[in-house]
Amino acid sequence: MLSYMSSTPRFLQGVFPFEGKGLTAPYLVDEALGFTVPAGAIAQPLYFRGGHTGDALVVVSLYRDGTVMRHFAIGANQGVNIPLRVVEDVDPDSRLELRVAAPVGCVGELVIDFGLVLV
Repeated sequence: MLSYMSSTPRFLQGVFPFEGKGLTAPYLVDEALGFTVPAGAIAQPLYFRGGHTGDALVVVSLYRDGTVMRHFAIGANQGVNIPLRVVEDVDPDSRLELRVAAPVGCVGELVIDFGLVLV
């Protein structure tokens, strides 16, 4: 008999204004880009889609409990679609955040669609 693991998709999505504070100064632009893995579940990040309207390179970074897991570089006025081929388990009660970094003075709107699954 086959048994299947139940999974629940979760998405961090939206359009957010941003203002660059420097490529070494990433920050959380909105609480909607943060997620705490619930007790009794494990999260697995699956993909990142993003774009922005700014005139310089922007980096969106996935953080787990304050430590960088991945960087997603997005060219000026561009977008990216990145399926995550290496899927890591994120433990219960871990905090995931997508933070943005851009050169000082770079302003625009950031479009984010980040998918993960809870198992």
